Amino acid sequence: MLRTVAGGVCLGLFSGAGLAQNRPGAPGHAALVVVNQGDSDVSIVNPATGSPLGTIAENTPGIHGHEAATSPDGRLAYVPIYGSTGVGKPGLNGSSMLVIDIASRKIVNKLDFGHEVRPHCAVYDPTSGMLYVTTELDKAVTVIDPRTLKIVGKIPTGQEQSHMLALSSDGSRGYTANVGPGTVSVLDMRGRKTLAIIPISKDTQRISVSRDDSMAFTADQTQPRLAVIDTATNKVKSWITLPAVGYGTASTEDGRWLLVAMPSASKVAVVDLKSMKVARTIDVPSAPQEVLMRPDGKVAYVSCNVTGRVAVIDLVGWKVQNIIATGKGADGLAWAK
Repeated sequence: MLRTVAGGVCLGLFSGAGLAQNRPGAPGHAALVVVNQGDSDVSIVNPATGSPLGTIAENTPGIHGHEAATSPDGRLAYVPIYGSTGVGKPGLNGSSMLVIDIASRKIVNKLDFGHEVRPHCAVYDPTSGMLYVTTELDKAVTVIDPRTLKIVGKIPTGQEQSHMLALSSDGSRGYTANVGPGTVSVLDMRGRKTLAIIPISKDTQRISVSRDDSMAFTADQTQPRLAVIDTATNKVKSWITLPAVGYGTASTEDGRWLLVAMPSASKVAVVDLKSMKVARTIDVPSAPQEVLMRPDGKVAYVSCNVTGRVAVIDLVGWKVQNIIATGKGADGLAWAK
C-alpha cells in the first residue's frame, strides 16, 4: 500500500527501516537522484563513491519522467511523469507524479493531476513549503501541498510549453522557460499571477537564477548565446556569447561562475559572471543536459543524456573528477541531503 505521513514517509513501509538510517540515501546521508528517460527509471547514487545504490522503475508504460525534486529533509523524491516524447512534439501525455522514498528505493505515493498536463519540472520551495510543478498543457505552474499531496492552486504562465521553472531565493518570484514561444514568464508565486512575459528567441530552453537573484539565464536554441535577464526590470539586459548552443545552467554557490551545458559540443562552458564571458570549457560525455551544484560548492554534477552518464566536475581544479554510470537517457538531477 502506498501511503505517506505529514513531514515524511512512514518507516513501516519497508523492512529493515532501522538499518536504512545508516546508509546513503537515508535521512542525514546524501544521495544523488538521477532520472533516466530512456530506461523509464530513477537512479539513486552514493555521491561519495559514485556507486549506484539502486534504481526505481517508474511503472508507467509508454510514458516516463524527465525531472525530479527532493524534500528538504532528504526523504522523498518527486518525479512528474511527462509523457512519451519531447517538448512540443506529438505523443502520449502524462497526468501524474510519483513520490519515491529515497532510503527504501520504493514508490510510496502518486498524485493524479486529473487530466493530461505533461507535468515536467518540479521545484520544492522550503520558504513556503509548497511544491511547484510545471504543467505545460494547462499553461500553468501547479501548486501542490506536499504534506497532503493535494493540488492547492495554479499560477498561469500565459504561454505554451512552460517547460522549466526557477525560483528566487525567497520563493517570491518564479521564472519559466517557455520553449516553443521562445519566452520567459515572470510569476508572482505568492499572488499566483503572471507579472511579465519576456521575449527571448524563437526557441529557448532551461532557466536558472543567479545567487543574488539579480539575473535569470536562459539559452537561445537558434544560436550560441545566453540571455541575461535583469530581474529588476524583467527585460533582457545582455547576451553572453557561447562556443556552442547552450542548454542547462547553474551558478556556483559563491555566485562567481555560471556553468552552461552545451549538448552539441559535449562540453560545459564556465562563464565569469563579472566579465560576462566564457572563461574556459570542460569536456564531458555526449549531450550534457542539466547542471546541479552540490551544496558544499565544491562539485557540479552534469547529466549526459546520450551516454547515460553523470559527469562530476571539480569546481576548484575545473576538471572532471569522476564519471558515474546511471541509465539510458540520464536527464533530471536532484540532491537529497
